Amino acid sequence: MRFYSTKNKSKFYSLRDAVLQSMPEDRGLFMPESIPVLPEGFFRNIAGLNFQDIAYAIAKQFLAGDLPDSEIDRISREAVNFPVPLVRVTEGIYSLELFHGPTLAFKDVGARFMSRLMSYLNRGENQKLTILVATSGDTGSAVAHGFYNVDGIEVIILYPSGKVSMLQEKQLTTLGGNISAVEVDGTFDDCQRLVKDAFLDSDLKSAYRLCSANSINIARLIPQSFYYVEAYRQLEDRSLPLYFSVPSGNFGNLCAGLIASRMGLPVSKFIAANNQNDSVCRYLSSGEFNPMPTAQTISNAMDVGLPSNFERMMDLYGASHISMKNEIAGFSYDDIQTRQAMKQVYKQDGYVLDPHGAVAWLGLQDFLRQFSGQSNAVFLETAHPAKFIDVVEETLQFQLQIPDSLEKLKNKEKRAFLMQPDFLLFKDFLNSRI
Repeated sequence: MRFYSTKNKSKFYSLRDAVLQSMPEDRGLFMPESIPVLPEGFFRNIAGLNFQDIAYAIAKQFLAGDLPDSEIDRISREAVNFPVPLVRVTEGIYSLELFHGPTLAFKDVGARFMSRLMSYLNRGENQKLTILVATSGDTGSAVAHGFYNVDGIEVIILYPSGKVSMLQEKQLTTLGGNISAVEVDGTFDDCQRLVKDAFLDSDLKSAYRLCSANSINIARLIPQSFYYVEAYRQLEDRSLPLYFSVPSGNFGNLCAGLIASRMGLPVSKFIAANNQNDSVCRYLSSGEFNPMPTAQTISNAMDVGLPSNFERMMDLYGASHISMKNEIAGFSYDDIQTRQAMKQVYKQDGYVLDPHGAVAWLGLQDFLRQFSGQSNAVFLETAHPAKFIDVVEETLQFQLQIPDSLEKLKNKEKRAFLMQPDFLLFKDFLNSRI
């Protein structure tokens, strides 16, 4: 399959170039030349498949011709060798639990798939591949663990100082080896800007083979479509209208859902659930995109003032506000409302939400109030509540059991380079490593 830039649809790139280059030279984002539709009968016979079967079927639509079928199958099955259960919270409302992977966050799916695909595409290269990734929390840890000790690849993670949870920070700063962390005295948007500027710097491009593991990379986006289809497979009655409420920061997760729908998944509506960083929500309401400075919230993985994937959304809808609004509803909530939702769901249903899942649950509730009748309403639980243990325990007033994989991190030593959000400083840091 060929790929184009959102800023220039007349120039095409190979899969290898799109994945390993990450961003076109024109600062756009890569998109597939066309979004394939799954074969006739796929959804009709989906009950007989498992998650790994679904991952392979979708991946093959994008990778066939560039990779042997056997490699597509291996990459897909290794990437999703853990469940994403659809859990009934109350009548007609389900949580899609995306936190059963190695780092207990939804980004394990994309990071594990991407690490294996990049390793295959990078085979035979003499110069190592340097992956730069900006994180507002879970991306960094998923990428760090997905690429840990992968031959020929090093990873440099940039994260905003004081704006990720303690356990998130430990996950991305304690591995060592081929994983390095840069603690930026700024916001996620500062981290993302430094990464994007590095890709476009001619000096760095001549010294390094640079690549991104953020959702700006199409190799992160494609596998995230897998679990939307897997949620559909797990439904008891697939004839009912299907709604997905997606906690949204950089909007890669929602874009993946839109890709799944264009491949044939029968979704009636997507809900973009924002915290106070609600630039896309405001666009859906007004038709004007006016990003604001990033605000810090308890749902920190969504603290993105200028979401990169909005550009892909505009591409998918031909820059039509009306078309986007017809398929996506937007809602936003502050920290007080988020905590109230966590308390309410725990009291009424005995289900523990993390702050991001709480925002998605709120968006789903507000959307459902507009309609009557039965439906399958799914909200995405993107991270294990224990990753935000301080917020969860303070809000719900009980001691949360911490998974062993997180408990072991508590006493590990953090290793990170503290840096101001200045590109020349970051460039000097990179040059010092050559």
